[in-house]
Amino acid sequence: MFAWNSPSSKPFRELRGKATDDELIELMVEQPRLIRRPILTDGDQIVFGFKQDAYDEII
Repeated sequence: MFAWNSPSSKPFRELRGKATDDELIELMVEQPRLIRRPILTDGDQIVFGFKQDAYDEII
């Protein structure tokens, strides 16, 4: 759910594999643009990022 490939995440890439989930969540709360989007849910499944196959399955 963390947008590692986003230009906004460049300063944080050194944390990849080192930061805890709680630390990443704190960063996303402080800087929402770090959240991978779009987010699609059907109530049972959640898909982060654009994945046409997953979208076709849910919709």
